[in-house]
Amino acid sequence: MSAQTALRAREGAPLSRAREGAEPRRRRRRWQPAWLFMAPSLLILGVFVIYPILVSFWYSLHDWTIGAAVEPFVGLGNYIALFQDPQFYNALGNTVELTIVSVVLLIVLGLALAIGLLKDGPVTKIVRSTFFFPTVVSLTSIGLVWRFLLDPDIGLIGGISHALGLPALDWLQSTTLALPAVIFVDIWKNVGFVMIIFIGGLKAVPGERYEAGRLDGASEWQITRYITLPSIRPTLLFATLILTIQSLQLFDLVYVMTGGGPIFHTDTLVTELFREGFVNYRTGYASAISWVLFALIMLISALQLRIFRYDDVD
Repeated sequence: MSAQTALRAREGAPLSRAREGAEPRRRRRRWQPAWLFMAPSLLILGVFVIYPILVSFWYSLHDWTIGAAVEPFVGLGNYIALFQDPQFYNALGNTVELTIVSVVLLIVLGLALAIGLLKDGPVTKIVRSTFFFPTVVSLTSIGLVWRFLLDPDIGLIGGISHALGLPALDWLQSTTLALPAVIFVDIWKNVGFVMIIFIGGLKAVPGERYEAGRLDGASEWQITRYITLPSIRPTLLFATLILTIQSLQLFDLVYVMTGGGPIFHTDTLVTELFREGFVNYRTGYASAISWVLFALIMLISALQLRIFRYDDVD
């Protein structure tokens, strides 16, 4: 190395170190306004989401009752009492049944509708809108409407049964028909939402894959099985996760249509949580139910992420 090159190297070293030192300072200056912009959202998130979550866990460790003079610490006492309560297992069984049946049928029906209504056209757009319309209506309104329709005396379905000479069934007061009726209404409301999600996923699949499959002589079932389903795996994951979480947390529809009856045959974890917390005022016990529900949602979501996992090469 010549003397001139060595001199340049010695002069360049302090400059490069100065640039390296200036780079973190620039990053810090860029981060400061970013935190200012995020501060309102972080404040709202902390006050209305994170803080209530932490407080509910604290309540679950106490015999906390609204209006009581003292709230003694019981540790895991509420959780032990919960897993010894037959009513909890009844609500858990109804919740799991509702979730499994509604999610499976919604995925199957939504995908079938999406494939059948994939091509754009005046008729398909009208049909899509018809199926999607219940999605924008609140669950409370839908529950009230269907409660009236299923009434055996003044409801439309009861009137049609009378006109056909058939006995009018009291759907919502039957221990065997109440839960299927709630599941049916839940599917009726959400099938349009699932259909739209799958239409978006199907439109993103490259057409060359279908052309290659048909050139190889694949049948329509083989194209669906080996091209369509693997291609929309991310969409399947999203739809399954959203529907599962929504079904596990379903409250409005059940509360309005049946209130958890008859004889707790439509009682879910969320309706039991509401009853214990806001009717019986057992806040600690209700908080324990909420944390068990949270753990159940996390467990099922992790399993679904495992089942529907995919790589970029897929």
